[in-house]
Amino acid sequence: MVSQFVSKSIGNPRVFREGLGHLKQKDPLLASLIERHGVIPFKPEGEMFESLVESILTQQLAWPAASAIIERVKALYSGGVIEAAALYATPSGKLRKAGVSPQKIRYLKDFSRRVYKGKLDLEALKEKEDGVLLEALDEVLGIGPWTIHMLMIFTLGRPDVLPVDDLGIRKAVQKVYSLPEIPGKVEIEQFAKNWHPYCSIASLYLWRHKDTDKEVKLNIQARKKA
Repeated sequence: MVSQFVSKSIGNPRVFREGLGHLKQKDPLLASLIERHGVIPFKPEGEMFESLVESILTQQLAWPAASAIIERVKALYSGGVIEAAALYATPSGKLRKAGVSPQKIRYLKDFSRRVYKGKLDLEALKEKEDGVLLEALDEVLGIGPWTIHMLMIFTLGRPDVLPVDDLGIRKAVQKVYSLPEIPGKVEIEQFAKNWHPYCSIASLYLWRHKDTDKEVKLNIQARKKA
């Protein structure tokens, strides 16, 4: 039997189209973003354990530095695959040589221990509703709501995730809805009343709009300097 969370994944083109139709009907400003950017290609990627390990490794680092550390950590394991048992058994010194900070080593050891010892069943969590998944992962050191929201959208394809703490989302909402200040959680949740049950798709378009707007500004600045 197919899990409801698999069948409702926004990696399913039918579900994604349904979400676009809902958002266009419920929110005229989002409808204009959808018309402007078209259908965003989207495919959930990765496994839960590795995705969360990589999220921990990237915390507070620019992507080039984080990417280099991820590759060095992967090189410690056969086939470049990071598994809970192997990570838990890896001496901290090896992880330090790969560029992982002591604090992040503590996070990785806590996470891998929970999975290896069976205290955290990631496969079972795939079948659970969003709130249960969020609560279970939030207990792990170094894994907070933002990291879990990114996992739910980009790895699991959950359709109704609202990353209210993401600065990119907040700035995009400010611009799209012409707000005098960057909105907080309560304000964003008010707008999102029209987005449910497809907040993840709304988030993808807000991120795309913010990134595109940034690119346009950079191009304008470059032309002015030319």
